[in-house]
Amino acid sequence: MKFTAQQLAEVLNGTVEGKPETAVSKLAKIEEGDEDSLTFLANPAYTHFIYTTRAAIVIVNRDFVPEHPVEATLVRVDNAYAAFATLLELYNQMKLNKTGISDKAYISPSAKIGSNVYIGAQAFVGENAVIGNNAKLYPLSYVGDNVSIGDNTTLYAQVSVYSDSVVGRNCILHSGVVIGADGFGFTQQADLTHKKVAQIGNVIIEDDVEIGANTCIDRATLGSTIIHKGCKLDNLIQIAHNVEVGENSIIVAQVGVAGSVKIGKNCMIGGQVGIVGHISIADNVKVQARSGVAKTVTEEGALLQGYIAFDIKDFLRSYVLFRKLPNLADRILSLEKELEELKK
Repeated sequence: MKFTAQQLAEVLNGTVEGKPETAVSKLAKIEEGDEDSLTFLANPAYTHFIYTTRAAIVIVNRDFVPEHPVEATLVRVDNAYAAFATLLELYNQMKLNKTGISDKAYISPSAKIGSNVYIGAQAFVGENAVIGNNAKLYPLSYVGDNVSIGDNTTLYAQVSVYSDSVVGRNCILHSGVVIGADGFGFTQQADLTHKKVAQIGNVIIEDDVEIGANTCIDRATLGSTIIHKGCKLDNLIQIAHNVEVGENSIIVAQVGVAGSVKIGKNCMIGGQVGIVGHISIADNVKVQARSGVAKTVTEEGALLQGYIAFDIKDFLRSYVLFRKLPNLADRILSLEKELEELKK
């Protein structure tokens, strides 16, 4: 689909400088554009590219003053970066605007399917499942019995949502996500074997949550594992049974959260953080990458780093001393020799 500079200016509340009829069909970096592409200039470090770019249309700030002739048609806006971000979102919506149900999908007769949905080939929808309006289930996705998928939610290829789970509206679950697998619950027997504890709870994913590829969120033993509204989870995260993650919290890749942890609102958990079970973390806490959290954090807004994690100021002071340990060791050895000589 092609768009003219004039059409883009109308969408972005901008003005055209050049040829309003210039048309483009794709987006590109300013240094990689061609005659069929649209790009933008927001960072002054890239200004030199505007004089050599082959892109047909460039979005620029209204106050941009070229120092040399520019061949491209310009669309002047208040904020070039924000305008281009808007176009990226619109482009993505158009690209992903799939509808229709494949004849190779299986949908239980008892399932309720909303309007304007997309259900791809070999997708499975179980008994009494509810699929909301405008939802998208890509090929090979699995929706178990009694699952609810909210309006405008997307499950990409090979996402599995086990029985009784609830996924809210406007959520995105990337490929390989598993929602509602059994929590890791076992009891050790007298002969040291492990007996499985039935996991009969569920998982609740509230509205506006995005979950990255291959992340797993286990069902509760009893009750619910809950990811609250607005949370953003990266790839390759493990959320154990009965965990609760507060609104708008962000968890980065390869984090492991053990069972029954309560994470507050607006927290940020860095990559490869480990959190032991049955503790709570207050609102607005930030945990730096590769830290370990082994006890409850009660201070709102705390900034933690280290393994095991402790206050970042104490960690940094300790790290300075740690780097000096070789010199300190040499000084101690030298002092010990001097002391021995004095004794003699």
